[in-house]
Amino acid sequence: EGLKPGSDVANMSVLGFDPKKYHKGRSPLEAANLGVQMAADDVALRCNLVTLSDEPDYEKKTMVDYCSGDISTEEAFALTLAGLFSLDIADNEDDRVFYDAYFPHMIHQLNPKDFASDPYLQAIEFPEHAIVGNATFAWEKFTPFEGFVCDDFTTTPDGRIIPHIGFFEEEYRYPTAMESGRIWMSVTPQEINTVRPAIEAAWGKVLTFGLGLGYFTFMAARKPEVESVTAVDLNADIIDVFSSEILPQFDELASKVRVVHDDAFEFARRELPESGFDIVYGDIWHDVGDGLDLYLAMRELEPLAPDAHWEYWIEPTMRCYL
Repeated sequence: EGLKPGSDVANMSVLGFDPKKYHKGRSPLEAANLGVQMAADDVALRCNLVTLSDEPDYEKKTMVDYCSGDISTEEAFALTLAGLFSLDIADNEDDRVFYDAYFPHMIHQLNPKDFASDPYLQAIEFPEHAIVGNATFAWEKFTPFEGFVCDDFTTTPDGRIIPHIGFFEEEYRYPTAMESGRIWMSVTPQEINTVRPAIEAAWGKVLTFGLGLGYFTFMAARKPEVESVTAVDLNADIIDVFSSEILPQFDELASKVRVVHDDAFEFARRELPESGFDIVYGDIWHDVGDGLDLYLAMRELEPLAPDAHWEYWIEPTMRCYL
């Protein structure tokens, strides 16, 4: 009595909760179903994408379809994001052209199983929390439907720069290395996707500037055609945690790995001319913000090893800023 008959009220009643006492609307139930932790003073908002009739007067429109024609979750995410950016793709032609040019190409629904099967994540067990000096190894998470950068920028033949935004339908946890409270290295979908070109190029004697959680080091070492992997990092705390917590889990691959505590540029000037490295991989930046100058400076080192193949983390994205 006094409540609309619907699945939310009905389900609460069936489960033994008095709707008159506990019913706060459908949104908190949806949030709970997604695993979203809500405080007592939080507010949950639920959005439905629907199809309306074609009457020009909005007040006279009727709902034709309550689920917007069963569009995909990816398209629903893109439309919701466009709404958050105040794009009027229904009545504004410029907004519609912009949406069509970018949004369908940049939104990606990701499957957690595709990343859980990654060889590194299968092989390495991370401590829930480990601290050495200023370095902390911990777990972070993406909440359901949280958008995040999941790959390098791509450039279309007509010159459009497309970012790539991913999301999961469920919570996704990933390991991180933090320095002084800032995430410095993590094994996220973006990391897995953007390191792949360097992994595919790896062979012979491999040198990597930047150690982090050892993702590239492990993935390169497991290739039969890779003879050795030398990882250079300036952060002694990161090296200590890696050496004590992660490297022992490399098993027989650990014999291929040498970790050097040194500045990348000093090591390069001292060692590269006579090193005989076949592949050199640069990954000593956090993102484009701090990485562009480092990337350009590292490119200037290439004449020190002219016969080596050089790869750089997020290089396609870097080039979009040049």
